[in-house]
Amino acid sequence: MNWRAWRRQWLTEPLYRMARDAMPSLSPTEQQAIEAGDVWWDAQLFSGRPDWRMLLDVPPVALTTEEQAFIDGPVAQLCKMLNDWNINWKDADLPAQAWDFLRQQGFFGMIIPKEYGGLGFSAYAHSEVVRQISVRSVTASVTVMVPNSLGPGELLMQFGTQEQREYWLPRLARGEEIPCFGLTSPEAGSDAASMTDTGVVCRREIDGVETLGILLNWRKRYITLSPVATVLGLAFKLSDPDGLIGENKEPGISVALIPVNLPGVVTGRRHLPAMQAFQNGPTEGHDVFVPLDALIGGVEQAGQGWQMLMSALAAGRGISLPSLSAAACTFSAHTAGAYARVRTQFGIPVGKFEGVQERLGHLAANAYLVEAARRFTCAGIDQGYKPSVVSAIMKLHATERMRVSVNDAMDIHAGKAVIDGPSNYLGNLYRAVPVAITVEGANILTRSLIVFGQGAIRAHPYLMDEIVAISNSDQTAGEDAFDAVIWRHLAHSAKNALRAVGTAWTAGVFTRAPKAAGAVAPYFRSLNRYAAAFALISEVTLLTLGGSLKRKEMLSARLGDILAELFLVSAVLKRWLDEGKHDADLPLVRLCSLQSFATIEKRLDDVLLNFPSRAMAWTLRAMLLPVGFRSPPPSDKVIAACANILLEPCDARSRLVGEVWEGHDSPSVELLERAFELINEVQPLLDRIRHAGLKDWRLAHEKGAITDGQAARLQAAEQALEQVIEVDDFAPEDLSRS
Repeated sequence: MNWRAWRRQWLTEPLYRMARDAMPSLSPTEQQAIEAGDVWWDAQLFSGRPDWRMLLDVPPVALTTEEQAFIDGPVAQLCKMLNDWNINWKDADLPAQAWDFLRQQGFFGMIIPKEYGGLGFSAYAHSEVVRQISVRSVTASVTVMVPNSLGPGELLMQFGTQEQREYWLPRLARGEEIPCFGLTSPEAGSDAASMTDTGVVCRREIDGVETLGILLNWRKRYITLSPVATVLGLAFKLSDPDGLIGENKEPGISVALIPVNLPGVVTGRRHLPAMQAFQNGPTEGHDVFVPLDALIGGVEQAGQGWQMLMSALAAGRGISLPSLSAAACTFSAHTAGAYARVRTQFGIPVGKFEGVQERLGHLAANAYLVEAARRFTCAGIDQGYKPSVVSAIMKLHATERMRVSVNDAMDIHAGKAVIDGPSNYLGNLYRAVPVAITVEGANILTRSLIVFGQGAIRAHPYLMDEIVAISNSDQTAGEDAFDAVIWRHLAHSAKNALRAVGTAWTAGVFTRAPKAAGAVAPYFRSLNRYAAAFALISEVTLLTLGGSLKRKEMLSARLGDILAELFLVSAVLKRWLDEGKHDADLPLVRLCSLQSFATIEKRLDDVLLNFPSRAMAWTLRAMLLPVGFRSPPPSDKVIAACANILLEPCDARSRLVGEVWEGHDSPSVELLERAFELINEVQPLLDRIRHAGLKDWRLAHEKGAITDGQAARLQAAEQALEQVIEVDDFAPEDLSRS
């Protein structure tokens, strides 16, 4: 018996049987979800040894001349049409002028290729448009993002027949058709596979002609744009009891395009999501008959609806809500920093109090991190990837950081942000946060089940191949495939274990950083350490828990958090390098990195505290978290340095929060920005007056200590400040809705 045969009989076969018992079994729905999309930088992180050349070789995102012209032209014009207070509290809708403009300028067809009449924009341009609109109106941004994210357009481009593309895409691009997509049912939210919406293949006489088609019955809710949609993308369970389209009598979840003017379709009612006025509501269908060509992709795609949805979602979640979140984080940092600078208590700006500086520092870091991750993710999508795990990370962590940032900005503004009215630029954003947290995969579900649960199988270098092997109905072929991969997996795991221990006990100082890293080289080395630790603890967790890991959602969530932090710090470091290695931005990089490393160590600690095998937990703790080799938390000095970026006009502040506001500010934000500029401009005069022992500028003017021109500038600054701190009075008519 040769070595290979001996290994096969005495080693591989027992391991194969053990793996078959231990590894998670996948339902068809789970397998389709896991196989959707691509792996990208997440696979590098799962490997335990990221290839930094791959990270640095990703081209920085950039707009084409045409895309920039669209931002400077139609986007800026649209923003000037939007008054968020009127939209949400008076009209309960976008202005008719804005609806017409959205159609005419192609906002609903940004992702549709030019050959079908769309704009053919890159993922980054699509994201940038949503981000800029979000500054002025969440309602408008949601209205734009939905047709360009998970919806009929995306599904048609990926899966539609040529005839379907030629018919529908030009109409969608021109805004002649307003689409919505019906997935969520009253009975089926996160568990979409349990939907009770049905479609039965049958024959019906239409205009005197017997037609093969589908009889549909559905009841959906929370469907954005449903009240105004002209065409509905519908997910339902397809059955073919008479075998009219094939041998499979229960094809399963399928997707069809349904014109809403068909008999039996009910739309028009509205929900009110967190006091946001974007069009959202239920849709129902009662015995609605459509021909077979209503199935997206035709009969060949019958039963493939879940995989289609997951594939479309893989890219969409990485663009739409992260764009809104990046805008919200930057807006919160921008306004909180400016307000903390102009608002004084006890004779000094409130931004100089350390308690406020702590919040400001984290606001600045969040804005830097989420924007960095947005750009990096868009760069990957524009390279052709559909990174499902990365998109889940982005949707979850961008919206969670948005929640933290908006809350911090509310705290800093205090009563200014509590009193509602046209001049309150934060209140509506605060109300909108739960919408982003909930939609496109609720954050609790995404964190507990998707990020690590999908990533461990999809992004791991060998695990997916092993699962396919043990799932093979032909045991001999399965053992052959398993034998081909398991030994490479074990060798990989052994190397990772040695690397994890070595980097943990040396704090990663002897690992390699990219030559271009410069001042951020220590953070690359720390990422090497934590990536190796993550790879090892993932392997041990999967080996120890096997299929029961699906039920250990808190452990899975913590491991997913580690993966997410590794990804987010990678994006932060890439942003700093791409933007030109500005020393002034280093406090932001330092705060983002140290916060993430502290989170990683906390999550590692939490996993080990709750690990089922206590002996293994103590062994891993000694290997990965040795005493004396822990990452230090960010210092107060670093936090204060980040806060000060928001408090003074400087290039670092402009890079962080400046470019998105020009030409897009609401009147109240323009007043705040004007006061910020004036207060900083006259600060040297105020310091001089104070040092002279004079109480205020008027007294200084009377005594001739300042000129008439200087007094005029001081008066202008004082008036601007008074306008900023003023709040709106309440009038009942302000809350009337049409």
